[in-house]
Amino acid sequence: MKDMMTKEEFIKRKEQGKTFLVIAEEEGDSITPISLYRRMNGKKKFLLESSQLHQDKGRYSYLGCNPYGEVKSVGTEVERTTYGQIEKLQDNVLQVLEEVIAPTQVESPFPFCGGAVGYIGYDVIRQYENIGADLHDPLNIPEVHLLLYREFIVYDHLRQKLSFVYVCRKDDSADYEEVYERLQVYKNEVLEGEETEGNEIQSTLSFTSSITETEFCDMVETAKEHIRAGDIFQVVLSQRLQSECIGDPFALYRKLRIANPSPYMFYIDFQDYVVLGSSPESLLSVRDDKVMTNPIAGTRPRGKTKREDEEIEKELLGNEKERAEHMMLVDLGRNDIGRVSEIGSVTIDKYMKVEKYSHVMHIVSEVYGTLRKRMSGFDALAYCLPAGTVSGAPKIRAMEIINELEKEKRNVYAGAVGYVSFSGNLDMALAIRTMVVKDEKAYVQAGAGIVYDSDPVAEYEETLNKARALLEVMK
Repeated sequence: MKDMMTKEEFIKRKEQGKTFLVIAEEEGDSITPISLYRRMNGKKKFLLESSQLHQDKGRYSYLGCNPYGEVKSVGTEVERTTYGQIEKLQDNVLQVLEEVIAPTQVESPFPFCGGAVGYIGYDVIRQYENIGADLHDPLNIPEVHLLLYREFIVYDHLRQKLSFVYVCRKDDSADYEEVYERLQVYKNEVLEGEETEGNEIQSTLSFTSSITETEFCDMVETAKEHIRAGDIFQVVLSQRLQSECIGDPFALYRKLRIANPSPYMFYIDFQDYVVLGSSPESLLSVRDDKVMTNPIAGTRPRGKTKREDEEIEKELLGNEKERAEHMMLVDLGRNDIGRVSEIGSVTIDKYMKVEKYSHVMHIVSEVYGTLRKRMSGFDALAYCLPAGTVSGAPKIRAMEIINELEKEKRNVYAGAVGYVSFSGNLDMALAIRTMVVKDEKAYVQAGAGIVYDSDPVAEYEETLNKARALLEVMK
């Protein structure tokens, strides 16, 4: 196999007690991440990729199947599985995850070098803050669910190369010949396997909401009363839509990635259900000691013509309400990042720029910091979850009001989807423009930021505009 390390180098690194990657490289110019995914013959498969329109994030796509373990939780009831051994714990799930990942220095050409792939739901905040009574979960899925991978595939779009990767950790008993054989089998299964063709989606094309338009507008009016009373400045209220969905959810993902290319595109098959999406927003990225979040607030539908599009963009950037809301959420992001960053290191590298997607445009900023010594990416996750852009300001009081007004758990929506690597690096998208498919039903949730002069009907329409990219792939 090409670019496989020598046996001597393998033995040397094992003796040093390091975590390292064994990589077998192949040409990738005649294959795509989509066809790779369809050739993988395993369970609990994932695909993480980024639109080529977003070249800063779009170099690598990651794929994998057959995880060696997983971590999932509801509240403080955590289930940790490793090589088939199940352990039930009463603990903070992020602390359990940090123990499982055991971040260590890893020499890797890729940002992701094995680890956990999945989601951390909005409701994990209950382990840190009392935001009110626990709500009903009609989806009946874990609040947190992460799959653990030591073998995975990297597709390098820049070099048109394919890397089959095995992560050798300190506790790994596999010798060079075993690792070589595993990678050889993995490579042959994928490169010589047949592409599976799933059934096209059959849908009623009609989505029903968890609430009526009138009920949503009543929620907005109640939120505005809290704002006038000085409880909060802003709160994000959402509605969940569902539809019948029979067939292969991967067909939906393929349509979505074309219809709504985004910096974060993901498809994760948890076996009992699927989470797929196309998110424009990073909740949190940690690479080495650099931490970043990119608040998105201020939304308009796309114009029908280029001229109309430009006029809408100009109006959006000139709208005082949208600018004030965005600045407030940038400040909130700066505060969250500041809690885990070195004093004086927090900067805003991109400020109030418009990014355009298939159905909407947003005002976007990027906030950076240098991670404080003795702080980890897990600490940063605990401080940043959930984002102010899906909760409000002040964050805790806004979440209490959300808990009073919304009658169901948000679960995946408004949480984070992505990876946490063995190196301690992580890249988690905000779980918006995200769909859960379970038991032949598809669920989509979208929210709108409510401020003192919000028009309830306009905010209701904004939730539908945000959901539309996902709704239309059902057609």
